[in-house]
Amino acid sequence: MIAAEALAAGVDTPTLCELAGWPRNADARDIRDAFEQALAEAGIGLPDRGLARRHALRRMAASLVDGDMTPADLATDDWWEMEIETAAEQSFVALIPQCDCCIEYTLGLDQHTWAAQLRNAAFALTSSPPIGPGC
Repeated sequence: MIAAEALAAGVDTPTLCELAGWPRNADARDIRDAFEQALAEAGIGLPDRGLARRHALRRMAASLVDGDMTPADLATDDWWEMEIETAAEQSFVALIPQCDCCIEYTLGLDQHTWAAQLRNAAFALTSSPPIGPGC
């Protein structure tokens, strides 16, 4: 879908056209390689891994604020291992449990307080100055 949306927005490269026709269940490595090739053809560089993770963290916080994710949905990645650069990022990441089974184990009966704190931290992160283009 991202490839099709990019084509609709006017980004047109041979690899992007090919990628737009691929099925959803195509191999993730093949998709990534083709997407990187399409970006190179368009003269667009990928951000480094750390910056990409920071952008993803901000998008995840926005999804929580918008109600597109639940607090439990956040415990799906190794967020505690990423390099934190701002206080808003630290406040948000500090509240994300390492796995979904840890939510009940570490929070006990105080899940409502945790969910409220997490939403507040997500709002603070999304309200903070953007870290660069794309956020």
